[in-house]
Amino acid sequence: MSDNHTEPASIDAIVHSPPESMPTTPAPEQQPEHYGADGGRDGPKVKGHKRLWRKVKRMTSSPSLARMGISTPDFRTGTKGSISCISLQSSPTPFGRDCHNNISPFAQCYPTAPTSAASTPGGNAHLFECTRPLTRPVGKDTPVSVGLPVELRPTPNADVVVEEVHDYFSRPVARAKEKKKNVKFWEDMPFEIRLQILDHLTPQELVRCSAVSKKWHAMCFDGQLWQTIDTSDYYRDIPSAVLKNIITGSGPFVKDLNLRGCVQLPQDWTSAGVVDACQNLESLALEDCHIERNSLHALLGQNNRLVQVNLCGLPIATNAAMKILGKHCPRLKSLNVSWCSGIDTRGLRWIVDGCPELEDLRAGESRGWDDLDFVFSLFERNTLERLVLAQCDSVTDETLMRLVWGPNPAYDYLAGRYVAPPRKLKHLDLSRCRNITDIGVKALAHNVPHLEGLQLSKCTDLTDISLKELLPTLTSITHLDLEELGHITSASLQALANSPARKHLKHLTISYCDSVGDVGVVPILQQCTQLASLEMDNTRISDLTLTEAATLLQARNRAAAASAIQSGLTSSTPLPTISLRLVVYDCQNVTWTGIREILSRNSEYCRMAGPVPGAPEIVVGPTHIIHVKCFYNWQPTVEAHTERVQKGDFKRAKRLERLWAEYMRMNEEATATGAGRRQRRRAREAQMAHADEAGGAGVGGSRRRRARSGPSQCAIM
Repeated sequence: MSDNHTEPASIDAIVHSPPESMPTTPAPEQQPEHYGADGGRDGPKVKGHKRLWRKVKRMTSSPSLARMGISTPDFRTGTKGSISCISLQSSPTPFGRDCHNNISPFAQCYPTAPTSAASTPGGNAHLFECTRPLTRPVGKDTPVSVGLPVELRPTPNADVVVEEVHDYFSRPVARAKEKKKNVKFWEDMPFEIRLQILDHLTPQELVRCSAVSKKWHAMCFDGQLWQTIDTSDYYRDIPSAVLKNIITGSGPFVKDLNLRGCVQLPQDWTSAGVVDACQNLESLALEDCHIERNSLHALLGQNNRLVQVNLCGLPIATNAAMKILGKHCPRLKSLNVSWCSGIDTRGLRWIVDGCPELEDLRAGESRGWDDLDFVFSLFERNTLERLVLAQCDSVTDETLMRLVWGPNPAYDYLAGRYVAPPRKLKHLDLSRCRNITDIGVKALAHNVPHLEGLQLSKCTDLTDISLKELLPTLTSITHLDLEELGHITSASLQALANSPARKHLKHLTISYCDSVGDVGVVPILQQCTQLASLEMDNTRISDLTLTEAATLLQARNRAAAASAIQSGLTSSTPLPTISLRLVVYDCQNVTWTGIREILSRNSEYCRMAGPVPGAPEIVVGPTHIIHVKCFYNWQPTVEAHTERVQKGDFKRAKRLERLWAEYMRMNEEATATGAGRRQRRRAREAQMAHADEAGGAGVGGSRRRRARSGPSQCAIM
């Protein structure tokens, strides 16, 4: 070959040729090496760890070993190197330009194919050198790396946060995450919200929660939670010390105080006790309490915001307490002084004069109602909506006439009655007022149009004359009590069934009305569709009344089924509920057959036509049932049947009804058969006695007649 042509250098020569700028060290004598069959070089064969170390030297590179703290092996010792020895350290490029362009750094700085030494500009010394470090400037137009979507990223540890730096050669840096602070949910909650939560607890639960800690104790006995103290459910179980602490601790906040039946506070009403603590009461109930008279007067005198006061059955309540109440409590609307022997109309006069907003007055078993001047003051006030005068023997016909008509009523000759401004009474209780007659009750006609409840039980002198005139005028009556009116008949009930009140009547009591029968009760069941309770024990009703009640029940169930079909709720029919209560015990004409009729209708399905003509028939379970209180021997069966119906178990209810009917039928047959046997036995004994008297021996007459002498001859006479 000519001198001008140079052979291309091998890759090993290019790699191991030192740059011109770097000083070279003289190399030792090198022996030619050749590759053997095992991939190693020829020459002295090495074995064991030396052979392994030679392979490791070929595979490793100096930068990686430098980072690991291992000295870089010298590959330029006369042997051939490999591409693994190439240093990736930044060096100036021989091409006079940066490596930061659109071509990758490896494509700019490293050749991808072997070239000759002569054709390479600049020589081999600067082949792998760059003028600037391999950095990548990030600008506005430079594309940045895009991370994985959130759903594909690995979940980091709870205590480690990975900080991502958008750089080409950067790695994620893990740093410790600050632990969340321990959130104290209950302590960080506002105090008002905590009170709202505790307000849903019962008094017993609040007392139990107060034992948790001192903070809970102060919070559970905060006065805002005890604005209403009603001990009617637990007055027997609460100790006096706890009750006193509750009242005294929340005294200024208490508005409704009900201490009915609390007899454990006889010594705690004095100063520095309940009386001094409660000064903002609006409702006070001391029924059947043990309290001193001075404490009662002090309690009534310092609470001028009282609206409701209940002193029922309090023996220490007198007219002096009524005087204090009338002077200091002008906002009073409801007062209950029934069974207070120390209060009469002289004390109630202070209430009527000093409380212009009085609406509810309950003064059962009080005296002085024959004082017509006091009754006239009630007539002039005309604010009462409820007046309870139960068992007041001083109430007479003149009292009722003065209460309704006033002293000088005008007479309407066309209507034939006295005319007066209508009363606002909605509930009037005259039960056990034995001095009332038809004259006083007739005065109520046309003068109490808003009356909803009337109790005339045990007014034994009342007859049909007054009731037939009064009942048609009560257009809004819902509760009517006519118990033990022995002189009334079915005519009064017929007048009630034909009156406008039939649409509103819900509760009717005619117990111990011996003259009332099916003729009066059946029209009530037919006309009074809203009837919910009918007490008619000790009357002359029969199974016909129970059959009519079952018909009323069937009509209600059909109406409910039709409403359910129109609404499309037939698939979720509610469980039956009691809509009518009947009391029929001690009625001689009521038999088990009538009771069975009620039980049968209670478990009977309603079959209704479909909403579209031609649609299949729809079967709907009963919605309303009747509860019967009957003969004590039948009552357990009735209760068991009603319980099964209310649970929706109609099959078991029908089975119980069938078995009970079979039992009652067999019992009647056994009773009838036994009576016939006894009658036949008695007939045979009578026949034998007659045969003896006739001188025969039984039926054949073969025996002789016995002689009868002595006292036995005059036994029949």
